[in-house]
Amino acid sequence: MNSNDRPPTNDLSFTTTGIVGLSDREAQDRLNRDGFNELPSQQRRGGIRIALKVAQEPMFLLLVAAGLVYLVTGKPTDALMLLGFVFVVMAITIVQERRTERALDALRELSSPRALVIREGVARRVPGREVVAGDLLILTEGDRVPADALLRRATYVTVDESLLTGESVPVRKLPSQDATALHPPGGEDRPSLFSGTLVTVGQGLCEVICTGSQTALGRIGKALQNIGPEKSPLQIETGRMVRVLAITGLAACVIVVVTYALMRGGAWQVWKEGVLAGIAMAMAILPEEFPVVLTVFLALGAWRIARSRVLTRRMPAIETLGAATVLCVDKTGTLTENRMTLSRIVAGDEMVDLTNRTEHPSAACVGILGMAVMASRPDPFDPMERALHDAAKRLETGDEFRSPPWRLVREYPLSPGLLAVTQVWQNSETGAWQVASKGAPEAIAELCRLPDADRTATLSRAGSLAALGLRVLGVACSTSATEDLPDDHRALKLEFLGFVAFEDPVRANVPAAVAECRTAGIRVVMITGDYPETARSIARQAGLERSGEVMTGEELERLSAKELEARISQIDVFARVVPEQKLRIVAALKNAGEVVAMTGDGVNDAPALKAAHIGIAMGGRGTDVAREAASLVLLDDDFSSIVAAVRLGRRIYDNIRKAVGFILAVHVPIAGLSMIPVFVPGWPLLLLPVHIVFLELIIDPACSLVFEAEGAEPNIMRRPPRAPTERLFSAETVGVAILQGLSVLVVCLLIFQLSRVGHGADAARALVFAGLVVSFVAIIMMNRSWTRTAFTMLAEPNAAVWWVIAGTCGFLAIVLFVPGVQRLFQFAPLHEGDLALSLLAGAACLVWFELLKLSTWWRRRHGGAKTAARSAA
Repeated sequence: MNSNDRPPTNDLSFTTTGIVGLSDREAQDRLNRDGFNELPSQQRRGGIRIALKVAQEPMFLLLVAAGLVYLVTGKPTDALMLLGFVFVVMAITIVQERRTERALDALRELSSPRALVIREGVARRVPGREVVAGDLLILTEGDRVPADALLRRATYVTVDESLLTGESVPVRKLPSQDATALHPPGGEDRPSLFSGTLVTVGQGLCEVICTGSQTALGRIGKALQNIGPEKSPLQIETGRMVRVLAITGLAACVIVVVTYALMRGGAWQVWKEGVLAGIAMAMAILPEEFPVVLTVFLALGAWRIARSRVLTRRMPAIETLGAATVLCVDKTGTLTENRMTLSRIVAGDEMVDLTNRTEHPSAACVGILGMAVMASRPDPFDPMERALHDAAKRLETGDEFRSPPWRLVREYPLSPGLLAVTQVWQNSETGAWQVASKGAPEAIAELCRLPDADRTATLSRAGSLAALGLRVLGVACSTSATEDLPDDHRALKLEFLGFVAFEDPVRANVPAAVAECRTAGIRVVMITGDYPETARSIARQAGLERSGEVMTGEELERLSAKELEARISQIDVFARVVPEQKLRIVAALKNAGEVVAMTGDGVNDAPALKAAHIGIAMGGRGTDVAREAASLVLLDDDFSSIVAAVRLGRRIYDNIRKAVGFILAVHVPIAGLSMIPVFVPGWPLLLLPVHIVFLELIIDPACSLVFEAEGAEPNIMRRPPRAPTERLFSAETVGVAILQGLSVLVVCLLIFQLSRVGHGADAARALVFAGLVVSFVAIIMMNRSWTRTAFTMLAEPNAAVWWVIAGTCGFLAIVLFVPGVQRLFQFAPLHEGDLALSLLAGAACLVWFELLKLSTWWRRRHGGAKTAARSAA
């Protein structure tokens, strides 16, 4: 049954058991399996919209203008052929843009806000826009409310409604089974929840009342729909370049038209030929491929990164990835497997190893476990709390507090100032009270008011457990409580019981990924709330430690901004850090000149994620707030996925640079062959609009298909990060491209000069065109890598290369040898020997670039060998 047709259910059972496949994973699997999917109606609307957009492009307008000139000059066949090419170019553009849009649609589907709904008795993750009236929503701390709803069951829920009310203080919500209508936003102790607001504390079950434009947020307006995608620095730089070249092209067009007509007598026919020459000149200079390259590369790059289990929410992050110098990562779930198991229970001098199934814990140890379970949520999300529940079920303890007559009276949540959680229970039959608390050993010692000697001994024992790589929590309890509970659990009288210690093994692929980062010049910094000894042990296993120094949150708090900035380069491990302190770490690293990537999952991580150059949210355990603040989302919370994303980011930037170099290189000879004959008396026009359109059929697929699909350079993770100030149109890129283009231009002019002897203008034009097309293929092959030779690259898989080359050769054969097409292109029949020389000259015009690659490789190899020999000596 379609969810939109499903009647509202009255089942209000509050359970999260039986959660089937996460929507994130399902969408990811669909993305990997099917590529891009759209509904037919969406395809039709998208095709029409793109066609209208293409019809406004300068290249399209120039082609139409050239076709009209041919009609006016009495050449309808030429006009029809040129206008036919218009539709071919439009089709290619539509395919490219549709491919890009399908990638963006698939990523948008993957990145849309998720909601946990109960349907047919099963909790499912669905896109927020699929929530319908009558759905039952499960909300937890950090969730964004996807619709207006009424709270039915809750555990101390507070909601930030500042989006609607402007009031920054979260309001408390109370559940109601009887409420049927929503109250106005902003009221305390009401069951009404509103779309777009944020759950700051607690968890609850609510029933959806209205969605979309019927919600309070929807009635305010649709301002969010007017927010367009932000432009990346690459897009800004390229846009500036396109504007400059477009103005240059239009100016050159006018100059060419006037010069051609005046130098050839100014007759009406000459003016018409001059207009064609001017249009050809404008088409030659206009680099309309630049925006296409950036749009296609960034969109498909985001799609490729998504296949590595990393979702791109903001396109600029893709280009920034290649410049990242520091990766700040959480320990739990990122470096480790996030598969917490209860390893040890410590009661006084007794320590039980639960991984050894032959050991049987004493009553004291079982009691500690029971109190730790009582201090946990009934339906835990935290891995450590889940591990406590699993161990309690195995040892059959703690269940008596999970059913009537025991009820949870008060919860004291974790706070930055006190890393402990306390829960107060009461037996409704006997009136007995039970207080249970768990948290950081030092926090529990503070709550229990331990004497200095006992406190030192307790923390020493916790340190010895942490040195084993275990995460340690202290446990305390009390049976003395009253109806008048204090606002702060520091006022409770608690008795220290012992420790529970967890282990979370390092992911098997992390040491290799950390080593790869080090080789790539990227420093990995671990930030955790764990005990310093635990952090040091995990860092040692992951291969992070350099100096062995660990900085705690307390030490960080005592440092000034200048002192932290001075020490930040020597610290790879931060322990006992609260989320608010991550922002200071990010600021210090940025002030030290680093390009920072930061991971986070909680509500309080959002400022640090926003401040970092690349914010990375956890998709598995992250909150909606963290996801909204981040540029990237890890779908599997795995550190190796971050490294894979960095590798892909470097590859994407490299390929954009290759494509830009190719575009600049091919436009130099096109512009030269369009302009030079205009200023040389007696020379015929060598390139007409129809020729340039044919060349565009080579350039566009080469840019958007060949170079986008090119694999990474072998040394991509063995070189330092790209400088953040490095420009796409750098002196090296532009210089090499112009030299390549000038080499092709010189060879084509030599072909024309030699072919003028014994050949007419049409035959010379055909030979020049053949040499130019072959030189373009040579540029494609040689620009696939700026470090490896074209012959070496033949072994590298790239199916798009062979499709482009095959299509180019096939079309070139048609225009050179089919008589009717020859006349349309104003070519004459050619002798095989002349054509062979022309093709050979076109292919050989860039041999110098291959020799340059070989010499660079030779110097690098022998220079490295000499350096190694000197080091050995």
